[in-house]
Amino acid sequence: MPTHALSSPGSALKSSRLGLRTTPEQEAVLRRAADVAHKSLTEFILDAATRAAEQTLLDQRLFMVSGAEYQALLELLDRPERPNPGLAELFARKAPWEAR
Repeated sequence: MPTHALSSPGSALKSSRLGLRTTPEQEAVLRRAADVAHKSLTEFILDAATRAAEQTLLDQRLFMVSGAEYQALLELLDRPERPNPGLAELFARKAPWEAR
């Protein structure tokens, strides 16, 4: 179960209210799914919406940075590689799913 950067339901005092309209079919699907997940409708919708929002933010491919930040990134990328013993050891190990 992934850990969310935002507060989980019930972990903080809730003071904001969101309203949404659905078709009867959408509401029925949401209620059935919430029942299957043993969650309230609100909790189910908030969990699903939060996961979708976090994924959307993580999927961003365009990053806006200042000229100085961009130049610093280019300098980092242009540096010669350095040995990384930890990484070399990690890649030398067999993957857990490979037969032993």
